[in-house]
Amino acid sequence: MKLTTVTQLTLDGVTQGNGGASAEDRRGGFVRGGWARGVGDDSTRDHIAATYQRADAFLFGRRTYDLFLEFWGTMEDLKRHPIGAALNAKPKYVASRTLTAPAWSNTTVLGDDLLAAVTELKAGGEGELQVHGSSLLVQWLLEHDLVDEMELLTVPVILGQGARLFADSGRDFAMDLIDSHTDSRGVMIQTFRPAGRPQYHTN
Repeated sequence: MKLTTVTQLTLDGVTQGNGGASAEDRRGGFVRGGWARGVGDDSTRDHIAATYQRADAFLFGRRTYDLFLEFWGTMEDLKRHPIGAALNAKPKYVASRTLTAPAWSNTTVLGDDLLAAVTELKAGGEGELQVHGSSLLVQWLLEHDLVDEMELLTVPVILGQGARLFADSGRDFAMDLIDSHTDSRGVMIQTFRPAGRPQYHTN
């Protein structure tokens, strides 16, 4: 399976609190949540819904899984939304050492050997395994060369605080731009493919 990460972020790379709907969004003293709500135009909303519908399975970190369950897995009207319908119908995998009895149907907990589990999922056949949110998991997947494509939905705002997608230090990656467009409200949607290490010039 192709592993695709899909991330909403700000111009300064913040991923925390995009929906602003829970206490999780305020961890670490963060007070600027909800920055992604209602910012895209209809084409972006349609694109996001189609992205979820395109997936064959989903992979989450524990925190994002719990947030999605609360939002898409328990509210009846949202279960009927195209995004909710996709999330509820398709297999969900969670990277967690503490979740033992998942409440959301079609959920599998990957457990301790995450590298072996994700490698096995990717080798299991055709289709697309999508990772939404889960920024710490995305960092880990990149570090282990498990990401095939990254879709970044960049909202034109600078927050100046909050957890960011990319760590302050770590591996370096060159990226090939596969697709890019900007909606009428300035939200940029870009798809990248990892392309080895960057080339550095020395004088």
